[in-house]
This record gives sequence, structure tokens and C-alpha cells, in this order.
Amino acid sequence: TNGVKKEDSSDDDKPLKKAPAKRAATKSQSVTPAASAKKGKKAAKEESPEDKEDEDEEEQYRWWEDTAKGDGTKKWTTLEHNGVVFPPEYEPLPKNARMRYDGQPVSLHPEAEEVATFFGSMLNSTHNVENPTFIKNFFTDFKKYLDDTGHGTNDKGEKVKILKFEKCDFKPIFEHFEAERAKKKAMTAAEKKELKAAKDKAEEPYMYCLWDGRKQKVGNFRVEPPGLFRGRGEHPKTGKVKTRVKPEQVTINIGAEATVPAPPEGTNWKEVRHDNEGTWLAMWQENVNGNYKYVMLAANSDVKGQSDFKKFEKARELKKHIDRIRKDYQRELKAELMADRQRATAIYLIDQFALRAGNEKGDDEADTVGCCSLKFENVTLKPPNKVVFDFLGKDSIRFYDEVEVDAQVFKNLKIFKKAPKKDGDDIFDR
Repeated sequence: TNGVKKEDSSDDDKPLKKAPAKRAATKSQSVTPAASAKKGKKAAKEESPEDKEDEDEEEQYRWWEDTAKGDGTKKWTTLEHNGVVFPPEYEPLPKNARMRYDGQPVSLHPEAEEVATFFGSMLNSTHNVENPTFIKNFFTDFKKYLDDTGHGTNDKGEKVKILKFEKCDFKPIFEHFEAERAKKKAMTAAEKKELKAAKDKAEEPYMYCLWDGRKQKVGNFRVEPPGLFRGRGEHPKTGKVKTRVKPEQVTINIGAEATVPAPPEGTNWKEVRHDNEGTWLAMWQENVNGNYKYVMLAANSDVKGQSDFKKFEKARELKKHIDRIRKDYQRELKAELMADRQRATAIYLIDQFALRAGNEKGDDEADTVGCCSLKFENVTLKPPNKVVFDFLGKDSIRFYDEVEVDAQVFKNLKIFKKAPKKDGDDIFDR
């Protein structure tokens, strides 16, 4: 199908030889995308030979057949883009939307008030705002902003020190945001369309980059706005303040000969790099977990396709070795060395029941579990050979399954759970 003759695949999975695709000469392109062609026959007739040639080039470029970029570390020769889009600056609340403390409205410094709006705007999300951990983390961070900015003042100009969460009333803030949401919802279709068109026009220069002369769509070019970290499941840091990302925190990756995008007026980039071994366009470090955030190409871009292609090729490569791996772990299920026996048992469970491998978690991470990090209480044994798994897996989603295992695996798990092990102890501890 699709013009490719089907052939029986062998265990070696040797790639089929194909004639190299004929390619038209690449034309220079602008980073800003061209206006879309008008529909209908008239538009087709008005299409220039150059446009037709560009379309042919797009159709004929088959990145999975381009072996030139397959294995080397150099990902690009030239790279041009327009940087990132920052969220709008904070707009202070109107006087009637101020939070109340101990029954009286208080005026806050804009930095502290913005943090108050993070909580106040989401009072309808009871899953978060009624979570004790969320409240504790939010108020701890909120108090830091209050301490740094002098807390608040009442209508008489007297200082009001905000010390207890229970005395805070965020309802006026919530009602203000609800009214704003209602206004937006009440807009006519034409007004919404006009608003979207203006937004798209402002963001258009950031939507594409030129990667080795080819126009590629950029994925996440917007810097995430400040707010409250929610996390997945029972995350210990839920409710902490995600601070506003400033240009001084952002590193730009771009070609050495390209024009570096200008940061917002009065600011500077943290750094400008020309790292052609990286596939990222910009990066910064977020404050809650210390993770690095990257601006990458879109999922349907050539480069991202090549990356995914390599992952699947790795899985195909496993096909050549899986029989040997299974023989090895079956033999080691009876190994005298307990570390080898535990490893073999873990591989058996991963192979037979598709459990995620799992890894060690820090105290400040969600307590999710995979095969290698199973705890005593996550595994229940039912003689003669049934095992019940019950744990929080990826994204804190509960995994529950009752399975039958080989007699030797059941015996091993029984040994791994032997006293003095108790709840909280690792099954695989060697």
C-alpha cells in the first residue's frame, strides 16, 4: 500500500533498499509563514510556478529516508527563530475585588496581590483548595511575598499583618474572575473570532523556525504563566507558587550566523548559545522542582519524527535479543546470589505483565511506584501462584491486577517478603 511493496519481514529486520527520492532545489524561506492560499479553482490557476515547486519539495522530502542526519550528533547547520512569547504582565485588581482579612478589605503590593489571585481565581477547584497540603504550601509561599512587600493596609491606611490562612477571604477575587469569565463567554462569535485573529497575528512570527533552510513548526513557544503548582496525584509540592519566568532566566539556542531575537525592552537573555547538537530553541529552569523547560519543534516536524523513529527502531532491535534475555532471566530465577534472583524476578514481571520499570523517588516527589520500586504492601500473595498488585502508578493512577505467575517467581516473592520486612520496605532491596 501507499506505493510500497510489502515483503515478509525476517528476524534480522534488514531495511529495504529504496531508490533515493528526487528532490527539488530548496528555496530560501521566511521564518514568518506565508499567507494561506485562497480556496477554489481561481486560486489554483493563480498559483505561481515557484509555489508549485515549493509544494513539490514539501511532498518529496521524506525525512525517514534521509540518512545524512541519522546517526551523527550534529542536528543542524543553520537555525533561525524568533524566540519565545512571554505571558502578559499582571494587572492589579479593582478596589471592589480585594481580598479580605479578618472581615476587612486589604490592599496588597502587586506582587503579593498576584499570588492571592492565583488562589482566589480557583476557589471552584475544591480538589485543590480543600487539600491541606495545597493550602499549607500556598500560604507558606504567600507569606514570603507578604513579608517581602510589607503585608497589607486597610482603608484607613493602617498596616494589616496577614498571619492566618483561616482569616483570609478570597471570595471577592473569585467573584471578579467569574465575572470576567462570564463576559468572555457572552462575547459574540464575531468578537471571539476577531480576538483570536489578533492573538494569532501577534504569535505568528514565533510559530515557525528555519531549520537548515526548511520551515518547521515550533511546538511550545509560549512561556508558562505564573500560578500555583498542582502536580499529579498526591504531590508533596502541590500549591507552591510557580514564579514568573523572566528573560534573564531564558537561554536562546540559535545559529551563529542568525539574528538573535530581541528580548523584551529593558531586559536581557540569560545566555545565547549555538549548540547544533541540541534540538531545543530555548530553555529555562522552573522554580518548584528545578526542572528545565525546553522549547522544541512540534510533534509533526521532521526532526521530532526522526527522534520518535529512533525510539521505535530501538524497540525493533530488541526483537533480535528477547529470546536470549528470557532464557537468561529464567535461569537466574534460581540464582544463589539474591541480587541476581531479584533482578531476574523484576525482569520477569516487566516482561510478562508490562509493568513500568519504576525508579527511586525523593521526599519531594509524588510517591508513585513501578516494578523495581514495589513496596511490601503493594504485593499480596495468594497460594499456590496468584499475586495481587495494588499501587499508584504513573500520574498517580491506581494500578490493581491479580495475576498468575510461575511457581519459582511466587517462591521468590515469598522470600523477598519474608520477615522482618514490613510495610514501607522495598520488595527488591538488593
